[in-house]
Amino acid sequence: MARSLAKGPNVDPRLLKKLEGKRPVEAGVIKTWSRACEISPEMVGFKFGVHNGKDFIEVLVSEDMVGHRLGEFSLTRKFTKHGGKMQKELETKKKEAELAAAQSAKAATSDKK
Repeated sequence: MARSLAKGPNVDPRLLKKLEGKRPVEAGVIKTWSRACEISPEMVGFKFGVHNGKDFIEVLVSEDMVGHRLGEFSLTRKFTKHGGKMQKELETKKKEAELAAAQSAKAATSDKK
């Protein structure tokens, strides 16, 4: 459910306090656990270390990110490709077939010479 416009954006005041008087180039990485904090225009150019439950993921804030939440750019789950063991076997068979085809093509071209 969206936040009411009358309430204004949900920006963490502690995070804004860390930004006061700093320039984006000199600030370095600003660590935060506030994933629900909305990105405001004052944050553009700063690097935030957003906690994902285990590590701090570095997020460089750009103009396109204004209005989004910090947590959207720090994923909490690691994606591993689909398929597992079966997919791995299929991929190795495919590579072997490609190698065999390449070798047979090479042998055919060398025989013609």
